[in-house]
Amino acid sequence: MSQTDAIAPAVPHSAGTGGVGSRAWVALGALWFIYVLNFLDRQLLSILAKPIQDTLHITDSQLGLLGGLYFAFFYCFIAIPVGWLADRTNRVAVLAIACGIWSAATMACGLSRNFGQLAVSRMTVGFGEAGGVPPSYAIITDYFPPGRRGMALGIYNLGPPIGAALGIAFGASIAAAFSWRLAFVVIGAVGLVAAAAVMFVVKEPKRGGLDPANAVGAEKASFWGTVRMFFSRPSLVLASAGSGVTQIITYGLGNFATLFLMREKGMTLQDVALWYALVVGIGMSGGIFVSGWLIDRFTRRSKQAYAVLPALSLALAIPFYLAFVWAPTWPLALAFLIGPTFLNYFYLSSSVALVQAEVRPDQRVMSGALLLLVMNFVGMGVGPTIVGYASDFFRAAHPENSLQIALYALTPFYLAAIALFLWLAKVLGRDTSRAGGAQ
Repeated sequence: MSQTDAIAPAVPHSAGTGGVGSRAWVALGALWFIYVLNFLDRQLLSILAKPIQDTLHITDSQLGLLGGLYFAFFYCFIAIPVGWLADRTNRVAVLAIACGIWSAATMACGLSRNFGQLAVSRMTVGFGEAGGVPPSYAIITDYFPPGRRGMALGIYNLGPPIGAALGIAFGASIAAAFSWRLAFVVIGAVGLVAAAAVMFVVKEPKRGGLDPANAVGAEKASFWGTVRMFFSRPSLVLASAGSGVTQIITYGLGNFATLFLMREKGMTLQDVALWYALVVGIGMSGGIFVSGWLIDRFTRRSKQAYAVLPALSLALAIPFYLAFVWAPTWPLALAFLIGPTFLNYFYLSSSVALVQAEVRPDQRVMSGALLLLVMNFVGMGVGPTIVGYASDFFRAAHPENSLQIALYALTPFYLAAIALFLWLAKVLGRDTSRAGGAQ
């Protein structure tokens, strides 16, 4: 891989004064499409959980491990060396190679004949996807100037809802018409083509080219120096922790929502492909896009908005979440689910934008990887695993609604996440006061 420093800036000079050139938007669109595939491949397991369970005879606990701890272990910890590598080499090349790996592994999931084979394939998907998001965060930050990054990252973070919605629509439709195996193979093949194409579409931007001159370091940050910096700063740790606890809810719900709606609410794959896809696509997309816009608007006045907005959105989501789990029919459940799918994801653009703004340009990929390590290992590792084991635990006494009881158990995590974001708001307010006093 060629050294990034030898690559000419890909952003027009006009961007440095607040404008954004067309090349930046093309790059953002390409990175967004890769993120769509990233999340689509990741979500196929939960979308097709019912037919996979019927074919491979796996339990809810095993399903939770596949979507949770097993995936999270590779996804989170491989992201650290990948982030270190990408901070020193061509970030676009790292992204393309990662996309090729996870797409091939997605195809292997469709060819699995037992739980063991599916587990290995799933962990390989996590290995590949570890190289997808951190380089993209840093590339976007170097294409868009301060003041435009919240919206750019908000658009990029529309990848998960669109990916989830497309995965639900296409995955469920292909599975209903043919088989769940074909859904994995077809979508994995699309990813292999995209991996090759991104190298030609996205040009590596100059690191820190749009930042103030005093923000760009001359030397490359050391691995352990970045780790120590990240975990020594309360604002970064609290943003990661608050996001992680929030993801216990989002991943716990996301990995079992389709199975819950089909097994306990009576939905069919055809219903899932249309109605559940619409709820997820519109709700999540709207929440992430609106949160990005609000972040850019309110953080100009106060950095505390990075924390207050997620805390407020999670508080508003609680009654809708409880109503979704309680609802006696799937149409009513989906109506209530619009609330959490809109409000649960305000934390994402907020935490990403905060971390990217708080560190030096040469530490951004690594810092993004550390953010993902904390929030995904906590959220992805704990959420689906807890729900799966809780469902199997309650099944003996409550065979008809064990997943409903397991999903209720996620409610306390809303309160914990709100508390962490309010703590973050206090820290950011104190940091702002110190900065003002030092001037």
